[in-house]
Amino acid sequence: MYTLTVRDNIMIAHSLPRPAFGPAQGLHGATFVVELSIRALELDENATVMDIGALSGVLGGALEELRYRNLDEHPAFEGRLTTTEALARHIAEDVAARLSQSEDERLVGLSVVLRENPDAWAGYSLDLP
Repeated sequence: MYTLTVRDNIMIAHSLPRPAFGPAQGLHGATFVVELSIRALELDENATVMDIGALSGVLGGALEELRYRNLDEHPAFEGRLTTTEALARHIAEDVAARLSQSEDERLVGLSVVLRENPDAWAGYSLDLP
């Protein structure tokens, strides 16, 4: 199994209005380093999983709707908590939809990791059809 990983970052605002989140219950900002890894069974004719620039563009496209936004007001998260885990899933599903347009049957899965700081991160993985 081959993998290719690219990174980007986003700054968002949100609140986590439940007692379990302590001081993060109130509106606050967060900066995430976002890592996207895709998996392929085989390399393409250029001996790559995918062009790095193309995959960076896919990730950038998925993040654009989130950059500098208050996720409490974002329609995709209405009625949902915007934990790091939930945000990782949202990004992974957006990327999967974008990759499905390529119809590249070699791609079999992807993972998204959001790093809040060097000591804390969460992620979500899924298989591609």
